[in-house]
Amino acid sequence: MLIDPAFDELIATIYQGPLEEEPWQDFLSVLCKMMKAVSVTLVLNQPSEKGRGVLRVVGGNLESLARYQERLFAMDPFQSLRPGEVKSLMELVPSEGWLESELYKSCMKPAGLYDSLGVDIVVPGEMNAGLRVARGEQSASFDQADRDLIYSLLPHLERALRFHVRLNKVESERALYAGAVESLSLATIILDEDGRVLSCNRMAEHLIIREPDVRVEDGHLLLGDQATTKKLQRLINRILEHRAGDEPTVVEAMRVPRDGDFSDLGVIARPVPVTEWSEGKSVPTVAIFISDPEYGAEAPVAVIIQLFGFTPTEAQLSLLLADGLSLDEASAALGMSRNTARTHLRSIFSKTGVSRQTLLVRLILKSVAQLAD
Repeated sequence: MLIDPAFDELIATIYQGPLEEEPWQDFLSVLCKMMKAVSVTLVLNQPSEKGRGVLRVVGGNLESLARYQERLFAMDPFQSLRPGEVKSLMELVPSEGWLESELYKSCMKPAGLYDSLGVDIVVPGEMNAGLRVARGEQSASFDQADRDLIYSLLPHLERALRFHVRLNKVESERALYAGAVESLSLATIILDEDGRVLSCNRMAEHLIIREPDVRVEDGHLLLGDQATTKKLQRLINRILEHRAGDEPTVVEAMRVPRDGDFSDLGVIARPVPVTEWSEGKSVPTVAIFISDPEYGAEAPVAVIIQLFGFTPTEAQLSLLLADGLSLDEASAALGMSRNTARTHLRSIFSKTGVSRQTLLVRLILKSVAQLAD
């Protein structure tokens, strides 16, 4: 069976679309050229009273598009389309009345658009989308071949839209968890199956810049002196061996001594969860978490107030105590007497139900407040 190279390229751009920085830019450009169109639009979220929606557009006019998204979307004749039905604009409205409509005069005419071929795509349980191909007044009318082309694209667009939605869900969850780790001031470094650095979060990048005991050389993570780095490598090797042997998850820990008055760095190494199909090169395999006590997470005062019903002064005092200060040091930092600080502390104990300063510190450090930073 012979395959039209141009159509084959078009299909390839559909499946590449979810991976592009600007989704489906190549697909829209290729389709616009193939169909001799002035503009092509992929509707990922219909404009409504709740917002401007999400439209991916090639060609046309930005001012006209803005007017459509802000208020004229309600006049769109394509709103009456049944999913999967390919229709032209001139099939949906009488040409005489249409040319006098505000939508045509304010949006289409300034952009050089006259007729459009449209279809709505419903991806069950995922999203409602649409495709619009517009031509100018001097262009040929849409014919059956144009409709057949759009029909042939529908199953591919539906699959690619599914990929797009699910990739977005994964990315949103990844960003959420990455943000939580950032809030806890944990440097995270991901290694591949050869123990080479794949990625670092923002905290790790800052740690590598400011901390001479944390380095990346030739793609490998180095900690402290040569002996400490060898210990790290043994930890990583044990994790890789357990992973290769399909053995239970193993978590390794170590400390990195630092000179002077600086506290040691804490290091946790653990395998990255894998699926049955985690194959290929440069697969995330080992996660290294590094905590630096000198740069601990700091819970926002406003969140502490909301969580425990503290006054602003009580919240500040509790955070200073959680940060390791004694009551005398905390009272001095807040510019109050020790007796005043003790009065605030008794109120804090009453509101939290704890009776000792060590329990208060544990309560603050284990609360969700740090995740709000």
